[in-house]
Amino acid sequence: MDSLIAARLQMTVSLAFHMVFAAVGIGLPLLMVIVEGLYLRTGRPHYKALAKTWAKTTGLLFAVGAVSGTALSLELGLLWPRYMELLGAVVGHIFGLEGYAFFVEAIFIGLYLYGWDRMSPRAHWGCGVVIAVSGMLSGVLVLGVNAWMQQPVGFEWDGARVSVTDPIAIFRQPLWFYMAWHSTLACYLAVAFAVAGWYALRMLRGDRSESTRAALVAAMAVGAVSAVLQPLSGDLLAKYVFRTQPVKFAAMEGQFKTQTHAPLRIGGWPDTEAGETRYALEIPGGLSYLATFDPAAEVPGLDAVPRSEWPNVELTHAAFQAMVGSGMALLALSGWYWWAWFRGGDVVARRRLLWSLALGMPLGFVGLEAGWFVTEVGRQPWVIQGVMRTADAVTPAAGVPELFIGFSILYVLLGATVVGLLRRLAIGSQSE
Repeated sequence: MDSLIAARLQMTVSLAFHMVFAAVGIGLPLLMVIVEGLYLRTGRPHYKALAKTWAKTTGLLFAVGAVSGTALSLELGLLWPRYMELLGAVVGHIFGLEGYAFFVEAIFIGLYLYGWDRMSPRAHWGCGVVIAVSGMLSGVLVLGVNAWMQQPVGFEWDGARVSVTDPIAIFRQPLWFYMAWHSTLACYLAVAFAVAGWYALRMLRGDRSESTRAALVAAMAVGAVSAVLQPLSGDLLAKYVFRTQPVKFAAMEGQFKTQTHAPLRIGGWPDTEAGETRYALEIPGGLSYLATFDPAAEVPGLDAVPRSEWPNVELTHAAFQAMVGSGMALLALSGWYWWAWFRGGDVVARRRLLWSLALGMPLGFVGLEAGWFVTEVGRQPWVIQGVMRTADAVTPAAGVPELFIGFSILYVLLGATVVGLLRRLAIGSQSE
């Protein structure tokens, strides 16, 4: 295994692991604030019990996320020194702002956990609001860095010296807004359906408590809103990618040939040797219409650039299909749940619905991870689009494969620890 492959695998493992905890830090505080707000409004104790349980979970996963995030920062400096030299000069301050939001979140998690019955109810709820907002802002700010990698602006570079011309240029680009909106909704969607699936499973096991019912309704409310808004944000982002990153767009859609009336492909597997996507369901003119609102518009294909400029087409297309498919499945689940809820009757008695929610528990995270595969793999062979290739950014030092093994062991140990602690927390919450 050479250093480039080992470094890329290490970043894949690290980001995939850390992303779960980042998403929870964004999504779960929102649910926590909602149920505590319901407690303040109604005085019903099961809402307070839910808020306490979700606060403990938030604190635990935030702590593990801090460890994985620290390891990730270390890896960036060790594995990609040339990349960090350029990135740090242009958008390093955005990392600093993200760190500030992170520390605000950490402080208020402490206040929230230890402030029950020690501060006024409204002040305590306000601490929860700060956690939810700072967690969301932390994600939004770090997306400014990633948006800059996709569309580098605000600097001049001659290959040796960097001159920053506009330190906040990326925040004026639509890409940052589209990515921030889409990714934040993905976090809310993933966490909401994971929580809904967990409580649906508890209902199937015989738990009919008010706390479990309230948890399911709150999670499905957030999940449904996110599921409806997510395709809208995804459409805006995809249209912008079409205009600014046509190679990534072509790989996402399995579009090998530049053509008018380009079809929208559902499913399928790209055959890079033959230059076609096999086994796909094709809707004539669908891709041209979605990209431009004109079914006759020309869509650039992968044939517009040399083969050396192609990303991994198979992985990019498969990840894009997985992202869209999981999102559509969760939208359908949302519709089914709220249709059943508004029809009246006891949702607990609808075992097929509950089983579907339980089985759909991981789908939001599948879509979240798949979306980031599209974002990162689809940009290859560039680590900074059009400026620096991934192969040129990797460290020349030896020992990268060994580093990959060492950090992977760390993540396995962290994952096992989290599972054990969450099981203990779940057992404790059920006994209360």
